[in-house]
Amino acid sequence: MKIPVHRWFRYSAGFSAIWVEEVLNAYNATVVLDPFVGSGTVCVAADKLGIRSYGVESHPFVYRLGNGKLSWDESIGNFEVAITDLKNLAIELRDTITLNETPELIKKCYSKENLQELYALKAAYLELSPSWSISINNLVFLAINSILRATSHVGTAQWQYVLPNKNKARVTNPYDALQLQSKCMLDDMQFMQNQSKESLAKLLQSDARTLAGVPDNSIDLVITSPPYANNYDYADATRLEMTFWGEVASWGDLHETVRQYLICSSSQHASKDKMDLNELLNDPDILPIKEELTAVCNELNEVRKTKRGNKAYHLMIAAYFSDMAKTFKALRRVAKSGSTVCIVIGDSAPYGVHAPVERWFGELAIAYGFKLWEFEKIRDRNVKWKNRKHDILLHEGRLWIKG
Repeated sequence: MKIPVHRWFRYSAGFSAIWVEEVLNAYNATVVLDPFVGSGTVCVAADKLGIRSYGVESHPFVYRLGNGKLSWDESIGNFEVAITDLKNLAIELRDTITLNETPELIKKCYSKENLQELYALKAAYLELSPSWSISINNLVFLAINSILRATSHVGTAQWQYVLPNKNKARVTNPYDALQLQSKCMLDDMQFMQNQSKESLAKLLQSDARTLAGVPDNSIDLVITSPPYANNYDYADATRLEMTFWGEVASWGDLHETVRQYLICSSSQHASKDKMDLNELLNDPDILPIKEELTAVCNELNEVRKTKRGNKAYHLMIAAYFSDMAKTFKALRRVAKSGSTVCIVIGDSAPYGVHAPVERWFGELAIAYGFKLWEFEKIRDRNVKWKNRKHDILLHEGRLWIKG
């Protein structure tokens, strides 16, 4: 989070930008792909090295933030003028802002004074944005979103969940926060423009299960970290920001707005879609791992009946591997012969029932045309949590797929 451009917005990441640059240099790739690009780590790293890249992101809000990072090649002067105009207009509009219809989540997260100024910035953005270029819009939108956490007095969990009952000691005034953020972005734009003339990245709001928009047989190297099958709700990670912009009004809106487009990796997703286990297990795409997957899902179905939460982990796991099987088929279509795929991933054990994620991924990759796979363990997981619900030692690492 200290690296130029990458630090503009904090989003859940599976790897560091420095490591991405090391891999890009080691493999001498000409075109790289991240099918779960998030806010653009791989594409920004590729830009720094002058390498063409594709990034695919199905989360519509995160896709917009990624476009902000990839607009680093916009005129520095134009961005500076836009920020100045935004702040000046917001100051003019501040006293006209009413907070009568503010969503409850937003009320809990901000003081009245900070909220007045944030909504003034929002109103100024909406008024000025039609006159700006696409890149300036991307940059300013990202800048405003980047200060929403710093200007809130509530805490944020490790993976961006908002904790309204946990107060922070340090809260920044919105105008000061915007000034600091824009100064950071201007400095980083200059840094990147000293490295490369323009962004060579193509960011697609698409689906990893199809990779629509990525040409056949075009990719030398894939670097990615898909959602883990650990019941984290990726749709909820930007709920604060999306609520601020009026894109969702409550937690319940997240499914229609975001979650339905994502890889199924949470029990909320599986339950909301009312998935059927038999239908999922009869998906021909999971045939290479069907026997083992069926045994795990059936065990989860029995175990959940003994649990108070009765979470639909059996459906989540089945849907997760069905989705990822389609991703491996799509990767085979776009990857050149002899290409390398590196997936940062961890295994899973919902309700203490182990799913050997990296091995099943490897078997799916072989079934869909790749030649070989090996797993490089990085670290153990689930060793520090005092409230963990099982004794299975999980791990995380890099799955290297060749061919």
